[in-house]
Amino acid sequence: MRLPPGRGGPERAAGILQGTLRTTTRPAGPQGCLGVRGALVASDAGQEVRDLLAAWRNDSCGRVQERFRRAVDEGDLPPEADPGLLARYVTTLAFGIAVQAASGVCRDELREMTEAALRAWPPA
Repeated sequence: MRLPPGRGGPERAAGILQGTLRTTTRPAGPQGCLGVRGALVASDAGQEVRDLLAAWRNDSCGRVQERFRRAVDEGDLPPEADPGLLARYVTTLAFGIAVQAASGVCRDELREMTEAALRAWPPA
């Protein structure tokens, strides 16, 4: 997961979710994300791939957490914000968008869900 440019607070969260929405619901491409769902149901023979993709997902969350920690330090998030919780929130939503897109949920419905999720974001 690449972090989009922008400030570290709600703009960053919106960028992550909107980017996920764009990349997982392309009309001319496969829906979803191989990194999110590719090895979740693999047999024991796919354990190495499952572990690799789990590490990728965890690394994504860690990078988002670090950026949100900086956002607290820079005043883009309130001092009481929990960067770890916010990172898990955003990455769980992003990975969920990928799963829902692969299941056939349309882009408009996923956009509505994204907008609803961002309304719960803590004010700076």
